[in-house]
Amino acid sequence: MANPTAAMLVIGDEILSGRTQDTNTGFLAGKLTGIGVALREVRVVGDEQQDIVDAVNALRHRYTYVFTSGGIGPTHDDITADAIAAAFGVPIDVREDARAILATNYRNPGLELNEARLRMARIPDGASLIDNPVSKAPGFRIGNVHVMAGVPAVFHVMVESILPTLTGGQPVQSVTVRFDMPEGAFAGQLAEIAKRNPDLSYGSYPYVRDGVFGSNVVVRGTDKARLEQARLELEAIAAGPAPSG
Repeated sequence: MANPTAAMLVIGDEILSGRTQDTNTGFLAGKLTGIGVALREVRVVGDEQQDIVDAVNALRHRYTYVFTSGGIGPTHDDITADAIAAAFGVPIDVREDARAILATNYRNPGLELNEARLRMARIPDGASLIDNPVSKAPGFRIGNVHVMAGVPAVFHVMVESILPTLTGGQPVQSVTVRFDMPEGAFAGQLAEIAKRNPDLSYGSYPYVRDGVFGSNVVVRGTDKARLEQARLELEAIAAGPAPSG
C-alpha cells in the first residue's frame, strides 16, 4: 500500500519578494518523511485571497494532507483564515475557545486583546484548533487542511502538535553514494538501474569542489534490504573506471 501524500502551501508576499526565506517547507518535509508521509508538491502564493482559495481547493482534492504556513496574524494582509473559509464554503468569526486561549497571552486581555489581535481568534466553522504554546494564537484544521503560522518557531511547534494525529506509512530511508566524476559519465547506467528498480527513488545531486565535478547519488525507499542492495550496486559503479562520454 502506498504511503499517504501531502502538499505544502506557503503564503505571503514576503516570500515571493525574496525579503523572507521559507524554511518551514524543509522542516515539514523532514518530519513527514519520518512518519512515512510523502510530500509531493509545494506551492507559494501571495496575499491574494482567490489565489489562496484556488490553491487550497486544488491541493486538498489531490493529496491526503495539506499544510499551509503564513497569513494568520493580526494585520490586514493576514487573510489565510478567510481564504480557507471561502475554499470550504463555511462562515468564519471569532470563536470563544480561540479567544480564551489567545487571552492567556496577555496580562490585561480586556485592554490588550484589541480588534486586530482578535483576528487571530477567527476560525472557520467546523474547524478544530491547533495548539500554539509559543504565542497562544491557535492554528486550525478543517477537512484535510492544516493551517499554521508562518513564523518558523511557531510553525515548528504546531507541526509537532499535529504529527500524532496524522496517519503515516512506512518511514522513508535513504542511502548516499558519492561519484567522483561528472554526471554525464554515469547517467546512462543510473537510468538503467532506476528503470530496473521502480520501487526505489534515485536522485543525482551534482557539486563542484576545487574545480572538480562530482555527484552524490541518493536512493530512497522503505525497504532497508533493498536500499542496501542499491548501495552496493552504485558503489561498484562509482569505484570502477569512469564510463566514456
